[in-house]
Amino acid sequence: MPARLLGRMHAAIERRLPEQRLFLRSDTETRFIRLKPVTQAVALSGMALVLAWSIVATAVLLMDSIGSGSAREQSRREQANYETRLDALSTERDKRAEEAAAAQERFAVALGQVSAMQSALLASEERRKELETGIGVIQATLRRTMTERDAARGKITELAAAASEGPALAPAGGLRGEDVTETLDFVTAALDRTATERDEMAQKALDAKDEADEIAFELKLLEQRNNEIFAQLEEAVTVSMEPLDKMFSSAGLDPEELIEKVRRGYSGLGGPLGPLAPAAIPGGDADAARAAKILEGLDRMNLYRIAVEKAPFAMPLKTSYRYTSGFGRRWGRMHEGTDLAGAHGSPILATADGTVIHAGWESGYGNLVKIRHEFGIETRYGHMSKVRVNVGQKVSRGDRIGDMGNTGRSTGTHLHYEVRVNGKAINPMTYIKAANNVF
Repeated sequence: MPARLLGRMHAAIERRLPEQRLFLRSDTETRFIRLKPVTQAVALSGMALVLAWSIVATAVLLMDSIGSGSAREQSRREQANYETRLDALSTERDKRAEEAAAAQERFAVALGQVSAMQSALLASEERRKELETGIGVIQATLRRTMTERDAARGKITELAAAASEGPALAPAGGLRGEDVTETLDFVTAALDRTATERDEMAQKALDAKDEADEIAFELKLLEQRNNEIFAQLEEAVTVSMEPLDKMFSSAGLDPEELIEKVRRGYSGLGGPLGPLAPAAIPGGDADAARAAKILEGLDRMNLYRIAVEKAPFAMPLKTSYRYTSGFGRRWGRMHEGTDLAGAHGSPILATADGTVIHAGWESGYGNLVKIRHEFGIETRYGHMSKVRVNVGQKVSRGDRIGDMGNTGRSTGTHLHYEVRVNGKAINPMTYIKAANNVF
């Protein structure tokens, strides 16, 4: 049965591809090559396979070229959007900082005004109390004088009645009446002066009360303005703090622990005038407590700013690049970083402040730079064409540490970028994406 099937197949091939002979003639003889149907079929099949493979390979190359071009365009657009957003956020941050500084100055001026008005109010209150005391003394003196005046008038009446009873008593009575009249005039003048002084003191007391009411009203208006300033400052601090907390949390860093580490490293105090901002006293002035809380928030933002410079939230490249390989398993092995392909010699930048602990050749990495940062973080930059830093050198975020190259175990010009926390490799995009929400 198989022989019959093979025979039928051979006959079908002979009908389609009859035997051919290729003659080769020379000067002395003529030879030929027999091309059997099977041979022709095999040759045609091979040619068809080669042609199909060429078409598929060409299509794959064209699709890869188109995909690479679109990826580069998308990367350029994303980079342009990232830079635009970074500029806008930087401008907004500077504006918020200026507003906070201006508000702090206004707060200081307002505190000075409140202090001055409180002093004036206390002085006015003391003056009012003195005037009230003086008025009380004057009223008591006036009552006593009026009593003496009434007694003197009664005595004058008695003397006048005694004088009218007989001529023998007239001289003596007339002499005593003159004395009483003089005394009465003196008492009346004293009473007039006392009444005038009483009226003046009463008017001064009213003026002092009006002045105290005016100062109290101005103090109330000033307190309202202070509340508005406090509210604006508190809102600005809250709005600025939330993205920073989210950024550090997204990167796997504990914000409280981070702040404490930075505070321990930047804890200098001193000066002949004592502390810049005294702590709020429990149960004391509410405005002083709010001011202390705002100052604490501004101090926390400043500590965050220092922490941002010491953690690798920045990009190691500012030129055009393309992501060629991410963090994770690749070809059965762990790829512990991110590969960014770009032009040969592109500047490679430090992503945070730190100290260079390795600058030179290392197997697999080629020319490698390692930088130790705060918080147990280390960054690595591999396959460089040129190293521009030395071991022990202090670098800041954005400093150029080398040039992009193709050294070590590499298939093309690119940067191999790693982030390690306490020796463990972490996806660098975790930090970069966390910073996209802030910068």
